[in-house]
Amino acid sequence: MAIDTVGVVGAGAMGSGIIEVVARNGLKVVAREISPEAVEAGKTRVEGSLEKAVSRGKLDEADRAATLANIVWTTDFDELAPSDLVIEAVVENLDLKAEIFKALDSVLDADAIMATNTSSIPIIDIAMATSRPEMVCGIHFFNPATVMKLVEVISTQRTSPEVISVVTDFATNVLGKRVVPAPDRAGFVVNALLIPYICQAIAMFEAGHASAEDIDAAMQLGCGHPMGPLTLADMIGLDVCLFTEESLHAEYQERFLAPPPLLRRMVSAGKLGRKSGEGFYTY
Repeated sequence: MAIDTVGVVGAGAMGSGIIEVVARNGLKVVAREISPEAVEAGKTRVEGSLEKAVSRGKLDEADRAATLANIVWTTDFDELAPSDLVIEAVVENLDLKAEIFKALDSVLDADAIMATNTSSIPIIDIAMATSRPEMVCGIHFFNPATVMKLVEVISTQRTSPEVISVVTDFATNVLGKRVVPAPDRAGFVVNALLIPYICQAIAMFEAGHASAEDIDAAMQLGCGHPMGPLTLADMIGLDVCLFTEESLHAEYQERFLAPPPLLRRMVSAGKLGRKSGEGFYTY
């Protein structure tokens, strides 16, 4: 099960990073978006990231050009047909993901692997939308995918061990990532630890224990974290934090996993962090 061509469905913040990582490592990438406008936005993200890499001396012009030449952009699902592996990286919506996997099931060869980059939706629920759940797994990258070294590889109760072996080898030896195997449980490994920590910081701020700046400074200077939890929440997106915490609470039914009321109110108000220009800080 060699992987030579990789399809990526979705070219937002996560998808564009995955597209770039795969293309920079010499593989052909078929990048599919929902509309010509979304394709152009995805192209702009990838091109902008590559320009930054060149300006910082981490990539030369020849490699930038080669990376771009490795990417085929499309709005047509049928163009994903030659893919050995397809990674879905759209918004966290089970119905949408199930629709995408049904479409992939109909166009891909029988031995093609289908993977989701979901951070919180049970992967088995996505896999069972296909006729071959044994070929479905999770490949969870972290943002920005071009920088973060970790990938969680998630197996469901139906995933073939060979699929996990192939995907682990691909992420490790082709993409140069450190792979951590994870169970198909809400939050996997990283978010099962990270999101409750962030929500505890939000609850502390909401209760007036400390200012946002002091909470962040305490964790940076006291624990050696590169950024504080509220800055990190803004970077991740408060809507993503809320969705993930809700998934954890639904899965484990632990009271301490209930999202803080302030987080719900901020999301309802459209204060989503960096992407909206306002969260715990203003951008």
